[in-house]
Amino acid sequence: MKAFKIKIYADGAVLEDMLTAYQKGVVSGFTTNPSLMKKAGVTNYVAFAKEVLAAIPDLPISFEVFSDDFAIMQREAEEIASWGNNVYVKIPITNAFGDSSIPLIQELSKKGIKLNVTAIFTLEQVRATVDAFAPDTENIVSVFAGRIADTGVDPIPTMKAAAEICREKPGTELLWASSRELLNIFQAEASNCDIITCTPEILNKLSNVGKDLEQLSLETVQMFSKDSAALGFTVLR
Repeated sequence: MKAFKIKIYADGAVLEDMLTAYQKGVVSGFTTNPSLMKKAGVTNYVAFAKEVLAAIPDLPISFEVFSDDFAIMQREAEEIASWGNNVYVKIPITNAFGDSSIPLIQELSKKGIKLNVTAIFTLEQVRATVDAFAPDTENIVSVFAGRIADTGVDPIPTMKAAAEICREKPGTELLWASSRELLNIFQAEASNCDIITCTPEILNKLSNVGKDLEQLSLETVQMFSKDSAALGFTVLR
């Protein structure tokens, strides 16, 4: 498999998938969020997090706050941060009412809490976030490049500019979030991102990197042939 300069994080909340990626050694960290936990059927957030951290004690893992009330978010963040030295606390750039999280980010960063500021889409949000980080702290800026692309906008210029802003604050890493395909890894690396998050489906495609396209063509036809035989389809009677 090609050696990437960019760090690849697994994105998901299925413990089995997380452990598979961890044991294969193909990732450098993990991210989760409430939507992924809902999809995975997680019913006890704290118990899930503690189980993950017991199994993966030596790689960065991001866990997100849940509240829309900033006072409660601060308490949640402090609790989550206490779970381990490898924990990053995910703070959305705004709450669900559209109120800026920047004051909270400043307060948490002053306390030395490792933050992963998420749901960022604009360079203005990147600038405000980076400026809010205290000096000599470790943080991640998660820009949702995939969702930017979903609007028909090329995310690469935004990511390149975001990388320059993040470089201004040592300890700040730029993360390409909401990846859609394996090609995004190459795009993120070329855009000078530090991290990219990938679903298990994308991670499973890493073995295709560098594969001969003639061989891939043959394997695709063989797949069609096998599936046709299994379906019992026929054209001629």
